[in-house]
Amino acid sequence: MKKIVLAICALVVVVSCKTTSEVVKQKKDDGIITFKFIQLNDVYEIAPLSDGKYGGMARVAHVVDSIKKVEPNTYLFMAGDFLNPSLLGTIKYNGERIYGKQMIEVMNAMNFELVTFGNHEFDISEEALQKRLNESNFYWTSANVFQQLNDGPRSFHFVREGDTIPIPETYSISMTDKDSTQVKVGFFSVTLPSNPRDYVYYSDVMLEAGSAYSALQSQQVDIIMGLTHVEITEDLEIAKKYPGISFIMGGHEHNNMLEEVGNTKIAKADANAKTIYIHTFTFNKNTQYLKIDSQLFPIDDKIAENPSVKAIVDKWEAILDTEIKQVVANPNEVIYYAKPPLDGTDSASRGIQTNLGDIITHAMALSFNEPVDAALVNGGSIRIDDMLSGDITSLDIFRVLPFGGGVLKVDIKGDLLKQVLAYGNEYRGTGAYLQRYNFTQGSRGSWLLEGNPIEDGEVYQVAFSDFLLKGFDIPFLTPENEGIVKIYEPTKDENAHDIRKAIIMYLKSLKK
Repeated sequence: MKKIVLAICALVVVVSCKTTSEVVKQKKDDGIITFKFIQLNDVYEIAPLSDGKYGGMARVAHVVDSIKKVEPNTYLFMAGDFLNPSLLGTIKYNGERIYGKQMIEVMNAMNFELVTFGNHEFDISEEALQKRLNESNFYWTSANVFQQLNDGPRSFHFVREGDTIPIPETYSISMTDKDSTQVKVGFFSVTLPSNPRDYVYYSDVMLEAGSAYSALQSQQVDIIMGLTHVEITEDLEIAKKYPGISFIMGGHEHNNMLEEVGNTKIAKADANAKTIYIHTFTFNKNTQYLKIDSQLFPIDDKIAENPSVKAIVDKWEAILDTEIKQVVANPNEVIYYAKPPLDGTDSASRGIQTNLGDIITHAMALSFNEPVDAALVNGGSIRIDDMLSGDITSLDIFRVLPFGGGVLKVDIKGDLLKQVLAYGNEYRGTGAYLQRYNFTQGSRGSWLLEGNPIEDGEVYQVAFSDFLLKGFDIPFLTPENEGIVKIYEPTKDENAHDIRKAIIMYLKSLKK
Protein backbone atom coordinates (compact mmCIF):
# COMPACT_ATOMS: atom_id res chain seq x y z
CA MET A 1 0.00 0.00 0.00
CA LYS A 2 2.84 2.41 0.85
CA LYS A 3 4.36 1.72 -2.60
CA ILE A 4 1.04 2.50 -4.35
CA VAL A 5 0.64 5.76 -2.40
CA LEU A 6 4.21 6.78 -3.21
CA ALA A 7 3.68 6.01 -6.90
CA ILE A 8 0.49 8.11 -6.99
CA CYS A 9 2.28 10.98 -5.24
CA ALA A 10 5.14 10.77 -7.71
CA LEU A 11 2.69 10.84 -10.61
CA VAL A 12 1.00 13.93 -9.16
CA VAL A 13 4.38 15.65 -8.86
CA VAL A 14 5.29 14.81 -12.48
CA VAL A 15 1.93 15.99 -13.84
CA SER A 16 2.12 19.11 -11.72
CA CYS A 17 5.61 19.89 -13.01
CA LYS A 18 4.53 19.38 -16.63
CA THR A 19 1.50 21.62 -16.19
CA THR A 20 3.68 24.34 -14.62
CA SER A 21 6.10 24.14 -17.53
CA GLU A 22 3.31 24.63 -20.08
CA VAL A 23 1.99 27.65 -18.20
CA VAL A 24 5.41 29.28 -18.37
CA LYS A 25 5.67 28.70 -22.15
CA GLN A 26 2.19 29.96 -22.99
CA LYS A 27 2.01 33.58 -21.90
CA LYS A 28 -1.40 35.14 -21.55
CA ASP A 29 -2.43 37.61 -24.26
CA ASP A 30 -1.86 41.04 -22.71
CA GLY A 31 -3.48 42.95 -25.60
CA ILE A 32 -0.27 44.87 -26.31
CA ILE A 33 1.86 44.32 -29.43
CA THR A 34 5.10 45.95 -30.58
CA PHE A 35 6.31 46.05 -34.19
CA LYS A 36 8.83 48.01 -36.25
CA PHE A 37 8.69 49.60 -39.70
CA ILE A 38 11.90 50.65 -41.44
CA GLN A 39 11.42 53.43 -43.97
CA LEU A 40 13.48 54.43 -47.00
CA ASN A 41 12.54 56.89 -49.72
CA ASP A 42 14.13 58.43 -52.82
CA VAL A 43 17.01 55.98 -53.16
CA TYR A 44 18.84 56.15 -56.48
CA GLU A 45 22.22 54.66 -55.60
CA ILE A 46 22.81 51.13 -54.34
CA ALA A 47 26.47 51.76 -53.44
CA PRO A 48 27.80 54.11 -50.74
CA LEU A 49 28.37 57.75 -51.70
CA SER A 50 31.04 60.35 -50.97
CA ASP A 51 33.95 57.90 -51.15
CA GLY A 52 32.04 55.40 -49.05
CA LYS A 53 31.25 57.75 -46.18
CA TYR A 54 27.48 57.29 -46.15
CA GLY A 55 24.61 55.40 -47.74
CA GLY A 56 24.78 51.94 -49.29
CA MET A 57 22.01 49.35 -49.43
CA ALA A 58 24.23 46.56 -48.08
CA ARG A 59 24.65 48.61 -44.90
CA VAL A 60 20.90 49.15 -44.67
CA ALA A 61 20.41 45.39 -45.05
CA HIS A 62 22.78 44.76 -42.13
CA VAL A 63 20.81 47.16 -39.91
CA VAL A 64 17.50 45.53 -40.87
CA ASP A 65 18.85 42.04 -40.17
CA SER A 66 20.08 43.17 -36.74
CA ILE A 67 16.68 44.61 -35.84
CA LYS A 68 14.80 41.53 -37.03
CA LYS A 69 16.85 39.33 -34.69
CA VAL A 70 15.39 41.27 -31.77
CA GLU A 71 11.91 42.06 -33.16
CA PRO A 72 10.59 39.52 -35.68
CA ASN A 73 7.67 41.81 -36.57
CA THR A 74 9.93 44.14 -38.55
CA TYR A 75 9.03 45.26 -42.08
CA LEU A 76 10.86 47.26 -44.75
CA PHE A 77 9.20 49.97 -46.88
CA MET A 78 10.13 52.25 -49.79
CA ALA A 79 8.11 55.46 -50.23
CA GLY A 80 8.78 55.88 -53.95
CA ASP A 81 11.53 57.01 -56.36
CA PHE A 82 13.99 54.15 -56.69
CA LEU A 83 13.92 52.89 -60.28
CA ASN A 84 15.29 56.18 -61.65
CA PRO A 85 17.38 58.29 -61.94
CA SER A 86 20.86 56.88 -61.57
CA LEU A 87 23.85 56.74 -63.83
CA LEU A 88 23.81 52.95 -63.66
CA GLY A 89 20.17 52.91 -64.73
CA THR A 90 20.98 54.77 -67.95
CA ILE A 91 23.67 52.27 -69.01
CA LYS A 92 22.94 49.63 -71.64
CA TYR A 93 23.62 46.04 -70.58
CA ASN A 94 22.86 42.94 -72.66
CA GLY A 95 21.34 45.16 -75.31
CA GLU A 96 18.90 47.16 -73.17
CA ARG A 97 18.91 49.95 -70.63
CA ILE A 98 19.22 48.77 -67.05
CA TYR A 99 16.40 51.11 -65.91
CA GLY A 100 16.28 50.13 -62.24
CA LYS A 101 16.90 46.41 -62.64
CA GLN A 102 19.82 46.72 -60.23
CA MET A 103 17.57 48.24 -57.58
CA ILE A 104 14.93 45.51 -57.87
CA GLU A 105 17.59 42.82 -57.49
CA VAL A 106 18.97 44.49 -54.37
CA MET A 107 15.54 45.11 -52.85
CA ASN A 108 14.47 41.51 -53.46
CA ALA A 109 17.54 40.35 -51.55
CA MET A 110 16.65 42.72 -48.71
CA ASN A 111 13.07 41.36 -48.43
CA PHE A 112 11.18 44.61 -48.80
CA GLU A 113 7.53 44.27 -47.79
CA LEU A 114 5.82 47.13 -49.61
CA VAL A 115 6.63 50.00 -51.98
CA THR A 116 4.75 52.69 -53.85
CA PHE A 117 5.34 54.65 -57.04
CA GLY A 118 7.37 57.83 -57.00
CA ASN A 119 7.14 60.28 -59.87
CA HIS A 120 10.51 59.07 -61.20
CA GLU A 121 9.27 55.50 -61.61
CA PHE A 122 7.63 56.86 -64.76
CA ASP A 123 10.85 58.22 -66.24
CA ILE A 124 11.38 54.80 -67.77
CA SER A 125 9.37 53.27 -70.60
CA GLU A 126 6.13 51.37 -70.06
CA GLU A 127 7.83 48.16 -71.18
CA ALA A 128 10.75 48.64 -68.79
CA LEU A 129 8.43 49.45 -65.88
CA GLN A 130 6.43 46.28 -66.53
CA LYS A 131 9.62 44.23 -66.43
CA ARG A 132 10.60 45.78 -63.10
CA LEU A 133 7.12 45.10 -61.68
CA ASN A 134 7.31 41.47 -62.81
CA GLU A 135 10.78 41.07 -61.28
CA SER A 136 9.66 42.36 -57.86
CA ASN A 137 9.27 39.84 -55.05
CA PHE A 138 7.72 42.55 -52.86
CA TYR A 139 4.31 44.18 -53.15
CA TRP A 140 3.32 47.53 -54.67
CA THR A 141 0.29 49.64 -53.82
CA SER A 142 -1.31 52.82 -55.18
CA ALA A 143 -4.72 54.42 -54.91
CA ASN A 144 -4.30 57.10 -57.58
CA VAL A 145 -1.83 55.86 -60.22
CA PHE A 146 -3.14 53.68 -63.04
CA GLN A 147 -2.02 52.35 -66.40
CA GLN A 148 -3.60 54.28 -69.29
CA LEU A 149 -4.90 51.99 -72.02
CA ASN A 150 -6.83 52.68 -75.21
CA ASP A 151 -10.12 51.76 -73.50
CA GLY A 152 -9.34 53.71 -70.33
CA PRO A 153 -7.26 53.41 -67.15
CA ARG A 154 -6.76 50.19 -65.20
CA SER A 155 -4.57 49.14 -62.30
CA PHE A 156 -0.94 48.45 -63.04
CA HIS A 157 -0.17 44.78 -62.51
CA PHE A 158 2.67 42.33 -62.06
CA VAL A 159 3.02 38.75 -63.21
CA ARG A 160 4.03 36.20 -60.60
CA GLU A 161 4.25 32.46 -61.29
CA GLY A 162 2.09 32.91 -64.36
CA ASP A 163 -0.66 34.82 -62.55
CA THR A 164 -1.50 38.43 -63.40
CA ILE A 165 -1.99 40.33 -60.14
CA PRO A 166 -3.40 43.89 -60.12
CA ILE A 167 -1.62 46.38 -57.89
CA PRO A 168 -4.10 47.01 -55.07
CA GLU A 169 -5.34 50.41 -53.95
CA THR A 170 -4.87 49.34 -50.31
CA TYR A 171 -2.68 46.80 -48.57
CA SER A 172 -2.72 45.26 -45.11
CA ILE A 173 -0.32 43.39 -42.84
CA SER A 174 -1.52 41.12 -40.04
CA MET A 175 0.90 40.49 -37.18
CA THR A 176 0.95 38.28 -34.09
CA ASP A 177 3.39 38.46 -31.18
CA LYS A 178 4.64 35.79 -28.77
CA ASP A 179 1.62 35.99 -26.47
CA SER A 180 -0.78 35.82 -29.45
CA THR A 181 -1.76 39.51 -29.54
CA GLN A 182 -2.86 40.28 -33.08
CA VAL A 183 -2.99 43.54 -35.03
CA LYS A 184 -3.94 44.42 -38.60
CA VAL A 185 -2.34 47.49 -40.17
CA GLY A 186 -3.83 48.91 -43.38
CA PHE A 187 -1.97 51.09 -45.90
CA PHE A 188 -3.00 53.45 -48.67
CA SER A 189 -0.74 55.22 -51.15
CA VAL A 190 -0.89 58.28 -53.41
CA THR A 191 1.67 59.83 -55.78
CA LEU A 192 1.93 63.41 -57.04
CA PRO A 193 1.14 63.81 -60.77
CA SER A 194 4.35 65.68 -61.63
CA ASN A 195 5.58 63.34 -64.36
CA PRO A 196 2.97 63.12 -67.14
CA ARG A 197 3.38 60.12 -69.43
CA ASP A 198 1.08 58.75 -72.10
CA TYR A 199 0.84 55.39 -70.33
CA VAL A 200 0.09 56.81 -66.86
CA TYR A 201 -3.25 58.06 -65.55
CA TYR A 202 -3.25 60.06 -62.30
CA SER A 203 -6.43 60.32 -60.29
CA ASP A 204 -6.92 63.19 -57.83
CA VAL A 205 -4.58 62.76 -54.85
CA MET A 206 -6.99 63.96 -52.15
CA LEU A 207 -10.02 62.20 -53.59
CA GLU A 208 -8.29 58.83 -53.88
CA ALA A 209 -6.65 59.16 -50.47
CA GLY A 210 -10.12 59.61 -49.02
CA SER A 211 -11.56 56.69 -50.97
CA ALA A 212 -8.74 54.37 -49.83
CA TYR A 213 -9.11 55.63 -46.25
CA SER A 214 -12.82 54.72 -46.29
CA ALA A 215 -12.04 51.31 -47.79
CA LEU A 216 -9.58 50.56 -44.99
CA GLN A 217 -12.14 51.60 -42.39
CA SER A 218 -14.63 49.15 -43.90
CA GLN A 219 -11.98 46.40 -43.77
CA GLN A 220 -11.85 46.94 -39.99
CA VAL A 221 -8.10 47.30 -39.75
CA ASP A 222 -6.78 48.30 -36.34
CA ILE A 223 -4.44 51.02 -37.63
CA ILE A 224 -4.47 53.07 -40.86
CA MET A 225 -1.19 54.35 -42.33
CA GLY A 226 -0.07 56.07 -45.50
CA LEU A 227 2.87 55.24 -47.77
CA THR A 228 2.97 58.33 -49.96
CA HIS A 229 5.06 60.18 -52.51
CA VAL A 230 3.69 63.71 -52.51
CA GLU A 231 4.88 67.10 -51.30
CA ILE A 232 4.84 67.59 -47.53
CA THR A 233 2.06 70.18 -47.89
CA GLU A 234 -0.18 67.49 -49.40
CA ASP A 235 0.77 64.98 -46.68
CA LEU A 236 -0.25 67.58 -44.09
CA GLU A 237 -3.52 68.24 -45.90
CA ILE A 238 -4.32 64.51 -46.05
CA ALA A 239 -3.61 64.16 -42.34
CA LYS A 240 -5.88 67.11 -41.50
CA LYS A 241 -8.72 65.86 -43.67
CA TYR A 242 -8.59 62.24 -42.47
CA PRO A 243 -7.65 62.35 -38.77
CA GLY A 244 -8.04 58.59 -38.36
CA ILE A 245 -4.70 58.12 -40.17
CA SER A 246 -2.14 57.34 -37.48
CA PHE A 247 1.06 57.63 -39.48
CA ILE A 248 2.39 58.53 -42.94
CA MET A 249 5.71 57.33 -44.34
CA GLY A 250 6.44 59.72 -47.18
CA GLY A 251 8.96 60.53 -49.87
CA HIS A 252 9.80 63.16 -52.50
CA GLU A 253 11.50 65.94 -50.51
CA HIS A 254 14.93 64.20 -50.15
CA ASN A 255 15.62 65.70 -46.71
CA ASN A 256 14.51 64.19 -43.42
CA MET A 257 11.53 65.57 -41.54
CA LEU A 258 9.11 64.51 -38.84
CA GLU A 259 5.86 66.48 -38.71
CA GLU A 260 2.69 66.19 -36.62
CA VAL A 261 -0.89 67.14 -37.43
CA GLY A 262 -3.31 66.35 -34.63
CA ASN A 263 -2.77 62.67 -33.86
CA THR A 264 -0.98 61.96 -37.15
CA LYS A 265 2.77 61.83 -37.60
CA ILE A 266 4.51 62.20 -40.98
CA ALA A 267 8.08 61.04 -41.56
CA LYS A 268 10.52 61.36 -44.46
CA ALA A 269 14.11 60.12 -44.47
CA ASP A 270 17.08 61.56 -46.35
CA ALA A 271 17.54 60.51 -49.96
CA ASN A 272 19.99 57.82 -51.07
CA ALA A 273 19.80 56.06 -47.69
CA LYS A 274 22.01 58.61 -46.00
CA THR A 275 19.53 58.03 -43.20
CA ILE A 276 16.66 55.63 -42.64
CA TYR A 277 13.76 55.93 -40.25
CA ILE A 278 13.20 53.18 -37.70
CA HIS A 279 9.64 53.43 -36.40
CA THR A 280 8.69 51.46 -33.29
CA PHE A 281 4.97 51.06 -32.70
CA THR A 282 3.38 49.81 -29.48
CA PHE A 283 -0.35 49.22 -29.81
CA ASN A 284 -2.74 48.54 -26.94
CA LYS A 285 -5.79 46.77 -28.37
CA ASN A 286 -7.76 47.30 -25.17
CA THR A 287 -7.38 51.09 -25.14
CA GLN A 288 -6.72 51.54 -28.89
CA TYR A 289 -3.69 53.66 -27.99
CA LEU A 290 -0.77 53.64 -30.44
CA LYS A 291 2.61 54.79 -29.16
CA ILE A 292 5.05 55.82 -31.92
CA ASP A 293 8.78 56.20 -31.47
CA SER A 294 10.57 57.32 -34.67
CA GLN A 295 14.35 57.29 -34.73
CA LEU A 296 16.34 58.77 -37.62
CA PHE A 297 19.26 56.39 -38.11
CA PRO A 298 22.39 57.44 -40.08
CA ILE A 299 23.84 54.96 -42.57
CA ASP A 300 27.59 55.54 -42.65
CA ASP A 301 30.95 53.80 -42.86
CA LYS A 302 30.73 52.62 -39.24
CA ILE A 303 28.08 50.08 -40.25
CA ALA A 304 28.93 46.62 -41.53
CA GLU A 305 27.56 45.37 -44.86
CA ASN A 306 25.32 42.41 -45.48
CA PRO A 307 27.55 40.06 -47.56
CA SER A 308 24.87 38.77 -49.95
CA VAL A 309 23.55 42.25 -50.73
CA LYS A 310 27.09 43.60 -51.08
CA ALA A 311 27.83 40.90 -53.65
CA ILE A 312 24.90 42.13 -55.76
CA VAL A 313 26.00 45.76 -55.41
CA ASP A 314 29.56 44.87 -56.39
CA LYS A 315 28.30 43.00 -59.45
CA TRP A 316 26.37 46.00 -60.71
CA GLU A 317 29.19 48.43 -59.93
CA ALA A 318 31.51 46.25 -62.03
CA ILE A 319 28.99 46.38 -64.88
CA LEU A 320 28.88 50.18 -64.61
CA ASP A 321 32.67 50.40 -64.67
CA THR A 322 32.78 48.32 -67.85
CA GLU A 323 29.82 49.79 -69.74
CA ILE A 324 30.43 53.49 -68.99
CA LYS A 325 33.59 53.25 -71.09
CA GLN A 326 31.33 52.87 -74.13
CA VAL A 327 30.07 56.40 -73.40
CA VAL A 328 33.19 58.17 -72.15
CA ALA A 329 36.59 56.71 -73.01
CA ASN A 330 38.31 57.37 -69.71
CA PRO A 331 35.66 57.72 -66.97
CA ASN A 332 38.21 57.77 -64.15
CA GLU A 333 40.31 60.55 -65.66
CA VAL A 334 40.79 63.40 -63.16
CA ILE A 335 39.51 66.54 -64.88
CA TYR A 336 39.36 69.00 -61.99
CA TYR A 337 40.37 69.50 -58.36
CA ALA A 338 37.56 70.83 -56.17
CA LYS A 339 38.68 72.97 -53.27
CA PRO A 340 36.41 74.08 -51.73
CA PRO A 341 34.01 71.18 -52.43
CA LEU A 342 31.37 71.54 -55.14
CA ASP A 343 27.92 71.56 -53.55
CA GLY A 344 25.65 69.07 -55.33
CA THR A 345 23.30 68.46 -52.42
CA ASP A 346 19.60 68.52 -53.22
CA SER A 347 18.77 71.15 -50.63
CA ALA A 348 21.32 73.57 -52.09
CA SER A 349 20.70 72.82 -55.79
CA ARG A 350 16.99 73.46 -55.30
CA GLY A 351 17.33 76.54 -53.13
CA ILE A 352 20.44 78.66 -53.71
CA GLN A 353 22.94 79.44 -56.42
CA THR A 354 25.79 76.95 -55.88
CA ASN A 355 29.38 76.73 -57.06
CA LEU A 356 28.47 73.53 -58.91
CA GLY A 357 25.56 75.36 -60.53
CA ASP A 358 28.00 78.08 -61.59
CA ILE A 359 30.21 75.51 -63.32
CA ILE A 360 27.33 73.70 -65.05
CA THR A 361 25.72 76.85 -66.44
CA HIS A 362 29.03 78.45 -67.45
CA ALA A 363 29.90 75.26 -69.35
CA MET A 364 26.47 75.40 -71.05
CA ALA A 365 27.10 78.97 -72.18
CA LEU A 366 30.45 77.94 -73.69
CA SER A 367 29.17 74.74 -75.29
CA PHE A 368 28.38 76.46 -78.59
CA ASN A 369 30.89 77.78 -81.11
CA GLU A 370 29.52 81.27 -80.44
CA PRO A 371 28.99 81.88 -76.68
CA VAL A 372 25.51 82.96 -75.58
CA ASP A 373 24.43 85.75 -73.22
CA ALA A 374 23.49 83.53 -70.28
CA ALA A 375 22.44 80.02 -69.24
CA LEU A 376 19.79 78.31 -67.10
CA VAL A 377 19.34 74.76 -65.81
CA ASN A 378 16.74 73.38 -63.38
CA GLY A 379 18.21 72.45 -60.00
CA GLY A 380 16.25 69.20 -60.04
CA SER A 381 18.44 67.82 -62.83
CA ILE A 382 21.40 67.73 -60.41
CA ARG A 383 20.91 64.33 -58.81
CA ILE A 384 24.10 63.37 -57.00
CA ASP A 385 22.98 64.86 -53.63
CA ASP A 386 26.57 65.02 -52.45
CA MET A 387 29.54 67.31 -51.89
CA LEU A 388 32.27 66.74 -54.49
CA SER A 389 35.73 67.42 -53.11
CA GLY A 390 39.31 66.83 -54.23
CA ASP A 391 39.86 65.01 -57.50
CA ILE A 392 36.84 65.17 -59.81
CA THR A 393 36.57 62.58 -62.58
CA SER A 394 34.48 62.38 -65.73
CA LEU A 395 32.43 59.67 -63.99
CA ASP A 396 31.55 62.15 -61.22
CA ILE A 397 30.02 64.51 -63.79
CA PHE A 398 27.92 61.69 -65.21
CA ARG A 399 26.70 60.92 -61.68
CA VAL A 400 25.84 64.59 -61.16
CA LEU A 401 23.63 64.61 -64.28
CA PRO A 402 22.50 61.03 -64.91
CA PHE A 403 19.65 62.21 -67.14
CA GLY A 404 22.13 63.75 -69.55
CA GLY A 405 20.41 65.55 -72.38
CA GLY A 406 21.52 68.36 -74.64
CA VAL A 407 21.83 72.14 -74.45
CA LEU A 408 19.67 74.38 -76.63
CA LYS A 409 20.43 77.92 -77.75
CA VAL A 410 17.23 79.95 -77.48
CA ASP A 411 16.29 83.44 -78.66
CA ILE A 412 13.85 84.53 -75.95
CA LYS A 413 11.96 87.77 -75.33
CA GLY A 414 12.79 89.70 -72.20
CA ASP A 415 9.31 89.59 -70.69
CA LEU A 416 9.18 85.77 -70.89
CA LEU A 417 12.74 85.51 -69.59
CA LYS A 418 11.78 87.51 -66.50
CA GLN A 419 8.73 85.29 -65.96
CA VAL A 420 10.95 82.21 -66.14
CA LEU A 421 13.43 83.61 -63.63
CA ALA A 422 10.64 84.70 -61.28
CA TYR A 423 9.00 81.27 -61.47
CA GLY A 424 12.27 79.56 -60.56
CA ASN A 425 12.58 81.76 -57.48
CA GLU A 426 8.94 81.29 -56.51
CA TYR A 427 9.45 77.53 -56.52
CA ARG A 428 12.61 77.62 -54.44
CA GLY A 429 12.99 74.29 -52.67
CA THR A 430 11.77 72.27 -55.66
CA GLY A 431 13.38 70.95 -58.82
CA ALA A 432 12.10 74.03 -60.71
CA TYR A 433 14.58 76.31 -58.95
CA LEU A 434 17.07 77.60 -61.53
CA GLN A 435 20.85 77.52 -61.42
CA ARG A 436 22.05 80.51 -63.43
CA TYR A 437 24.95 82.00 -65.38
CA ASN A 438 25.19 85.78 -65.95
CA PHE A 439 21.91 86.53 -64.16
CA THR A 440 21.67 88.49 -60.90
CA GLN A 441 18.86 90.09 -58.96
CA GLY A 442 18.80 93.80 -58.15
CA SER A 443 18.16 95.22 -54.68
CA ARG A 444 14.45 95.59 -55.47
CA GLY A 445 14.11 92.11 -56.93
CA SER A 446 14.43 93.07 -60.60
CA TRP A 447 16.39 90.69 -62.83
CA LEU A 448 19.66 91.75 -64.41
CA LEU A 449 21.72 90.20 -67.19
CA GLU A 450 25.40 91.11 -66.98
CA GLY A 451 24.35 93.83 -64.53
CA ASN A 452 21.84 95.44 -66.88
CA PRO A 453 18.04 95.36 -66.51
CA ILE A 454 16.23 92.85 -68.74
CA GLU A 455 13.99 94.75 -71.15
CA ASP A 456 10.59 93.28 -72.07
CA GLY A 457 10.86 93.91 -75.81
CA GLU A 458 14.47 92.84 -76.24
CA VAL A 459 15.48 89.39 -77.50
CA TYR A 460 18.22 87.58 -75.56
CA GLN A 461 20.16 84.48 -76.48
CA VAL A 462 20.17 82.02 -73.57
CA ALA A 463 21.38 78.42 -73.23
CA PHE A 464 18.75 76.12 -71.70
CA SER A 465 18.94 72.46 -70.78
CA ASP A 466 16.64 70.75 -73.27
CA PHE A 467 14.55 69.38 -70.38
CA LEU A 468 13.47 72.89 -69.40
CA LEU A 469 11.93 73.51 -72.83
CA LYS A 470 9.56 70.55 -72.33
CA GLY A 471 7.42 72.44 -69.82
CA PHE A 472 7.69 69.88 -67.01
CA ASP A 473 9.19 72.11 -64.32
CA ILE A 474 8.08 75.47 -65.76
CA PRO A 475 4.71 74.76 -67.43
CA PHE A 476 4.64 77.80 -69.72
CA LEU A 477 8.22 77.35 -70.99
CA THR A 478 7.60 75.43 -74.20
CA PRO A 479 8.51 76.01 -77.86
CA GLU A 480 4.89 77.07 -78.49
CA ASN A 481 5.18 80.10 -76.19
CA GLU A 482 5.16 83.35 -78.19
CA GLY A 483 8.12 84.57 -76.17
CA ILE A 484 10.31 81.89 -77.74
CA VAL A 485 11.57 83.49 -80.96
CA LYS A 486 13.87 80.72 -82.20
CA ILE A 487 15.53 77.53 -80.96
CA TYR A 488 18.91 76.42 -82.33
CA GLU A 489 19.91 72.76 -82.20
CA PRO A 490 23.64 72.11 -81.62
CA THR A 491 25.77 71.48 -84.69
CA LYS A 492 27.83 68.32 -84.97
CA ASP A 493 31.03 69.99 -83.82
CA GLU A 494 29.54 71.67 -80.71
CA ASN A 495 29.81 70.25 -77.19
CA ALA A 496 26.17 71.12 -76.50
CA HIS A 497 25.00 67.69 -77.75
CA ASP A 498 25.59 66.27 -74.25
CA ILE A 499 25.52 68.59 -71.25
CA ARG A 500 27.85 66.26 -69.33
CA LYS A 501 30.51 66.26 -72.01
CA ALA A 502 30.22 70.04 -72.24
CA ILE A 503 31.00 70.28 -68.51
CA ILE A 504 33.90 67.83 -68.79
CA MET A 505 35.46 69.87 -71.62
CA TYR A 506 34.99 73.08 -69.65
CA LEU A 507 36.60 71.66 -66.50
CA LYS A 508 39.50 70.33 -68.52
CA SER A 509 40.06 73.80 -69.93
CA LEU A 510 40.31 75.18 -66.37
CA LYS A 511 43.13 72.75 -65.56
CA LYS A 512 45.35 74.10 -68.33
